[in-house]
Amino acid sequence: MLLSIPKYELKARQEKFQKRLSERNCDGAVIFAVTDIFYLTGFHFHATERPMGLMVDPNQKVHLFVPQLEHEHAEEYGAVDFVHSYPEYPGIKHPMQYFKEVLQKFDFEGKTIGYDSLGYGSPMGYRGPTVDQLIESKEFVSLHGVIEELRFIKSPNEVELIKESCRWGNLAHRLLQKYTKVGLSEIEITSKASQEATLSMIETLGPDYKPHGKTAYAIFRGQIGPESAFPHAVTQNLIMSKGDTLVTGAASDVFGYHSELERTMFVEEVSKEQEKYFNYMYKAQDIAFEAIKPGVTYASVEETVQKYFKEEGITELTRHHTGHNIGLLGHEAPFFDLGDDTVIEPGMVVTVEPGIYVNGLGGFRHSDTVLVTEDGIEMLTYYPRDLASLIC
Repeated sequence: MLLSIPKYELKARQEKFQKRLSERNCDGAVIFAVTDIFYLTGFHFHATERPMGLMVDPNQKVHLFVPQLEHEHAEEYGAVDFVHSYPEYPGIKHPMQYFKEVLQKFDFEGKTIGYDSLGYGSPMGYRGPTVDQLIESKEFVSLHGVIEELRFIKSPNEVELIKESCRWGNLAHRLLQKYTKVGLSEIEITSKASQEATLSMIETLGPDYKPHGKTAYAIFRGQIGPESAFPHAVTQNLIMSKGDTLVTGAASDVFGYHSELERTMFVEEVSKEQEKYFNYMYKAQDIAFEAIKPGVTYASVEETVQKYFKEEGITELTRHHTGHNIGLLGHEAPFFDLGDDTVIEPGMVVTVEPGIYVNGLGGFRHSDTVLVTEDGIEMLTYYPRDLASLIC
């Protein structure tokens, strides 16, 4: 059972990144983005006021720069050549002065340096100089989006981790539906379903399981009754009532890899009007599934779905694009949006989630996680989609 990305794959990612650096005539690179550092090294950490970064030096050696409290952690889990650390932030000597010394020692001075951000950033009170204030370079070159593009196409190992995520999201959602009853609060239901699914998950997968994110969970996120007409509502501890429209979400993280399962459900009964909008949404998702194939653009999929909405006269009831890539983040580029002309390729993993929102009645949205194959798609989530299966 695969529960993590092997070290050899992390090294292969670093080699691909170094090739991208060479294509941009960069001698080295400085990376501060948490997700991209994890993608390249396997080192998972929580960003705080203490700066952390990744460096690729002109000799193609990979370095992590971390606070002292993370040093042993980085050495144990980071697939890198060197780990450097500093005492504390802000410290008598600012951490970026230690960072400067590492850059100088490993020959970054006077070179062409790629960067995702010129400085570390944090909402937790960090202040400090940018890299271009620390060293003299031949040139600083933006690498914005480079590592994100490496993440577009998933490896077989990544797909397996996402499939594992889907399995436990499926269980969590099954329990959510089981425990949804009139008179119960959303927090009570989601807590019970999420805890039970998580306990089953950790018992089954054992000690090698590392979430690097959330364990199994299922939620309503406040999308209950008329409130479900807000696509990104927030939990409000609402009480279930007969006839409520529900929009759910369920997933789990496996070594940082995420999936997305969402369903539109109804409490005990469904009206003709609810059924009408459910069927619009269901058809729109089917249309999107059929449109996704290698060689077409993300925009073309959205165009196909929007054409259906226009034909049915319900465009004004839609509020967002049809979906997005998914992997280490819940939302990743590219997007099924009229403004995204990225070409779809085999190995991309996407969500398909066209939604319809009717004020006073509710929201209607399924989301499924889908793998793009050589000739179409493979459904990775597999919870029932039909109306009859989704009445609690």
